[in-house]
Amino acid sequence: MYFFSLFFKKSTLPFVVFITGACVLIVEILAIRILAPYFGNTIFAVSSVISVVLAALSLGYYVGGKLSDTYPRETLFYGIIVVSGASIIFLHLVGALFLPTFGYSLSMVEGPMVSSLLLFFFQSFLLGMLSPFAIKLQTMRQESIGVGSASGVIFFWSTLGSIAGSLSAGFFLIPRLGINTIMIGVGFLLMCLGLIFLFKISIWYKILLVLLLTSFFFYLHRTISLSGPTIQNAVYSQDGLYQRIVIYDGLYSGQGARFLMQDRNPSAAGFLTSDDLVFEYTKYYAAYKIFNPNIQNALMIGGGAYSVPKALLEDAPNVQIDVAEIEPSLFDLARQYFSVPDDTRIHNVVEDGRRLLHDSPKKYDLIFSDAFSSVYSTPSHLTTREFFSLAKSKLSANGVFVANVIGSLSKTPPSLLLSEIKTFKRVFDNSYFFAVRSPHGTDLQNIIFIGYNGTEKIDVASSRVRGNSNPIIAGLSQKEINIGQFDLSLFPLLTDDFSPVEYLTAKEL
Repeated sequence: MYFFSLFFKKSTLPFVVFITGACVLIVEILAIRILAPYFGNTIFAVSSVISVVLAALSLGYYVGGKLSDTYPRETLFYGIIVVSGASIIFLHLVGALFLPTFGYSLSMVEGPMVSSLLLFFFQSFLLGMLSPFAIKLQTMRQESIGVGSASGVIFFWSTLGSIAGSLSAGFFLIPRLGINTIMIGVGFLLMCLGLIFLFKISIWYKILLVLLLTSFFFYLHRTISLSGPTIQNAVYSQDGLYQRIVIYDGLYSGQGARFLMQDRNPSAAGFLTSDDLVFEYTKYYAAYKIFNPNIQNALMIGGGAYSVPKALLEDAPNVQIDVAEIEPSLFDLARQYFSVPDDTRIHNVVEDGRRLLHDSPKKYDLIFSDAFSSVYSTPSHLTTREFFSLAKSKLSANGVFVANVIGSLSKTPPSLLLSEIKTFKRVFDNSYFFAVRSPHGTDLQNIIFIGYNGTEKIDVASSRVRGNSNPIIAGLSQKEINIGQFDLSLFPLLTDDFSPVEYLTAKEL
């Protein structure tokens, strides 16, 4: 405590750059979340935000250094902080108007870069000006220290602030507060910080100033919203730990239905008046019946609205179901809004599906992977040879692995889907592939991968299969993809070392 007391008596600048450094990282992390509903949580969005912020900081360092040599005034330094805070709030308002109007008209490749330049460059540029400016002021305040020592002190506290901002955003702010609250709060924090040191007034006037700004903050917080596109008939809309979660009512095939949207992806749904599965691809989980009808243990990778676990409970009364879902709130939301029963046979685990597979000592009779909620959000670590090998190792004898994948059956390279098929076949010798819409179409559609951990080859055109009472199973022969028509040697094998999912996805769009 003595060290900190002595330090801040000498200078307030380290404290100031600690706060501004934290704000830079908070804004950077929030920027990725703000863009996600429109462009997906992809490598293009992450790379664009990081590149724009770094470019803005670099230019800010250069301009700030020049400006501090020409006008080495504290009033200018704190004025820049005030303007940076105001610009964060103003550009947040611009984003609230711009993204819902133009976000979907921009591609998922160029869109994040354009939006990042418009919404996050200017405030990052201003914040970048502060470090060289603070170094100049520090050397003027303490003439006994050299430029090197002053630089070390400023960059130490600024970087420490960035670390604190990064950790607080990920572990505290985003899990507890909305993006709106955090972004406007950061803007007002910077404005208060600058104004407190900018004016030579008594402490009571400074407290009054902070109170007035705080009141204005709550007013803006209630009037500005950048929470993704507006959805009519929404019954729930909140930021999740990973994505924006919206639940809304609408129609599907003429029937009333309730939909779950995560960022820009309508990822799950349930009918309002029946327990029938809504999306056609989800019905393919039942294909396990022609391979291993007597399942005891099942794993679902990706819960969503928990419609497949709910259906499986009806199908297999003795089954125990583990569900790996990384979004902590979805299980409770599924029970509240999608009539998922509070059944002890469902064991929900808030964990990444691959990590759960690795850690679990269980062998599963059925693994159903439905983490591919959209072509915009394909988790690369669930596409690789290592993942499929891990899944196979966790199957019981005659166990079945079923995965929903989204892609195009175009024969022209590059193709994420055909790379995945090649990779899957390397692991599962006994594998089957079905196109939910048509095995002859080249449009984007759901493709069902089935890997059987058994030696018996299943003829889906046999009378046993075609005579099944389940229409999905009975129609498998009409949906089966003839893999022999593709030259898989043209497509790369996907591994943990090489899985350019976003690049291949962009080429398919």
